[in-house]
Amino acid sequence: MAATKTAALPVKKILPLPNHVAIIMDGNGRWAAKRGLPRLAGHRAGTDNVHRIVECFDRYQVKYLTLYAFSTENWRRPGIEVSGLLRILAQMIDRETKALHEKNVRISHLGRLDDLPPELQGKVHKALELTGNNTGMTLSIAFDYGGRAEILDAVRHIIKDRVPSEDITESLFSSYLYTADVPEPDLLIRTGGEMRVSNFLIWQAAYSEFYSTPVLWPDFDEKEIEKALVAYSRRERRFGGLKAEGEG
Repeated sequence: MAATKTAALPVKKILPLPNHVAIIMDGNGRWAAKRGLPRLAGHRAGTDNVHRIVECFDRYQVKYLTLYAFSTENWRRPGIEVSGLLRILAQMIDRETKALHEKNVRISHLGRLDDLPPELQGKVHKALELTGNNTGMTLSIAFDYGGRAEILDAVRHIIKDRVPSEDITESLFSSYLYTADVPEPDLLIRTGGEMRVSNFLIWQAAYSEFYSTPVLWPDFDEKEIEKALVAYSRRERRFGGLKAEGEG
């Protein structure tokens, strides 16, 4: 899958717009290294960028935004980096939750909570409870998330519920995923130039449009969002089918 380069168009011409955008936020470490800064400085810059990105997609009236913040594999990183990431997440929750609530944003968590420090688990639960009835954008933060782990958790719950094998459909299986109340992503963006999905929404993104940009996450801004949306608007989504007779 090659990266797409597009010229920006006026906002009113960017149609259709995706209902759900998912982003692999990659490049924080490289952003810091280019500036001679420690990796955690890059993660802080990346976290600071989340606020701007959420506001921008909200202006585009994107209903669902999912951000890949910390994977199940990220626990393998050096302890000092992991501790710093957990601390940054706690600070972000403290700083942003009230403002997001006032903007009618519903916060959702994708992944496991059990391995997080108890105090951080409490902060997450409070944020989910405070914003749970909001009707604006749904902002899902994938933290301690892995696509394979999600599928295994779904299988375990299906077995626990003794669901007959003949009743297991794609729709039923989807209802057991962390994203049960979120539609599948229309557009999957990866910053930082890599061309892989890295165990992110591997069931849900089966037919998502993929867009890769070399721009590192802390530098991903409104201009880059517009480029991604323009690229999406020019795609033809067939979901495995063909063009209607007489088209193209």
